[in-house]
Amino acid sequence: MELPPGPRDDPRAWEDDSDPESEPDPDAQAEAYVARVLSPPKVGEGPPRAPLLSAPVAFPGALEPRAASKGAPVGVPGLLSLPPELLLEICAYLDARLVLHVLPRVCHTLRDLVRDRVTWRLRAQRRVRAPYPVVEEEDFDWPTACIELEQHLSRWAEDGRWAEYFCLADGHFASIDSVLLLQGGAFCLSGSRDRNVNLWDLRQLGVEPSQVLVKALGTEKNSTHKGWVWSLAALDHRVCSGSWDSTVKLWDMAADGQQFGEIKAKAAVLCLSYRPDILVTGTYDKKVTVYDPRVGPTLLKSRRLHSSAVLALLADDRHIISGSEDHTLVVFDRRANSVLQRLQVDPPRGTRRDRAWGGGLARPELLCPAFLPQLDSYLLCMSYQEPQLWAGDNQGLLHVFANHNGRFQLVRSFDVGHRSQITGIKHSLGALYTTSTDKTIRVHVPTDPPRTICTRSHNNVLNGICAEGNLVVAASGGLSLEVWRLQA
Repeated sequence: MELPPGPRDDPRAWEDDSDPESEPDPDAQAEAYVARVLSPPKVGEGPPRAPLLSAPVAFPGALEPRAASKGAPVGVPGLLSLPPELLLEICAYLDARLVLHVLPRVCHTLRDLVRDRVTWRLRAQRRVRAPYPVVEEEDFDWPTACIELEQHLSRWAEDGRWAEYFCLADGHFASIDSVLLLQGGAFCLSGSRDRNVNLWDLRQLGVEPSQVLVKALGTEKNSTHKGWVWSLAALDHRVCSGSWDSTVKLWDMAADGQQFGEIKAKAAVLCLSYRPDILVTGTYDKKVTVYDPRVGPTLLKSRRLHSSAVLALLADDRHIISGSEDHTLVVFDRRANSVLQRLQVDPPRGTRRDRAWGGGLARPELLCPAFLPQLDSYLLCMSYQEPQLWAGDNQGLLHVFANHNGRFQLVRSFDVGHRSQITGIKHSLGALYTTSTDKTIRVHVPTDPPRTICTRSHNNVLNGICAEGNLVVAASGGLSLEVWRLQA
């Protein structure tokens, strides 16, 4: 979707990229829905059914309703005879996973309730009471988003008092700059300026503390790499580590962490992205390089896409997206083998809050080959779940881009309270985590604007974040891994 021409467009027009005239009214849609789906059946219409809960159903254990007593007269008041609004209210008190997976087995009426996306949209919006999601696509997965939202809010309720906290301070003797969770949070890798990549078994937290640290990867006597370890990436059981020694080493975690390959680059490897068919590196010499990890790994192409070091990188089946200290974000089209967009990021102008709430687009202008929005900083970290790209910058601001038919547009920029660089970001449908050199990790709900529900302060800078399953791990400049184990 091309951006409309003209550098003087009203920035407020970018706060919502949907067409308000074509968007159905949520209230009218909900009323039509409950009238269509949830109105009680009239007596005598259709085949007789047993009342829904004529005998109590044990939730969440029972997957099938108990049979109605023989001879129960048709039309005896039951749950389905309640007004539709009360049915929705009752379901709102049940766990979202139970509603999604158990209620459809009870009866056709509740099955239709669960399958209707309006039900989940209303439920999610009731939970967050703010515009959500920031970028909404036509096929947005409302049930999954609602489950994630409710789980996230429950886990971090009361400022996260129910989260178990662990400080793993005995594995490194220098700043930890990268962290990566594996196998749903069972294991963790950490890369440090002590030149080691350490493997941790997080299943031993609180059980056998002496067995949490498994080993340092590699066969070298003193270190995994010969330079600071700056980046980590994984694909299934295969892991790669990038270092200031200008190498990428590949490890097979299914073979006890044995090394199975090495890439010798021409400059420090600052960021990585590991896909089934490609391994992409962003390096200090301004280049984005693509390898085939299945053969060799073999060098496929190397392009100087920036005029300064490449700091952040991600890839999917169609794009390679890279952010640089040169204040640009480049979108490379893998299929066309060419640059699709170059989003220019200008030096800072004005106050942080003016920039944060300006609606996202500060000064659009036409630059070949794409119409480019302007930012005020450079990006240090990114998290992508199509069509949303969330990024943190060196000013402590969050930026949200939307992928519209292969074209990325800056939608919103937010100040979430960080006072300096955002070094790590993890975004999913229902959760948002950020770390910063201001020595805090912040837990947010990914609404517009994000709502911060928990803040944890540390005694040193935090350099990265990873969240998987019920584990959240932050990399600390104070030589430790900060770990939170949440309710399952």
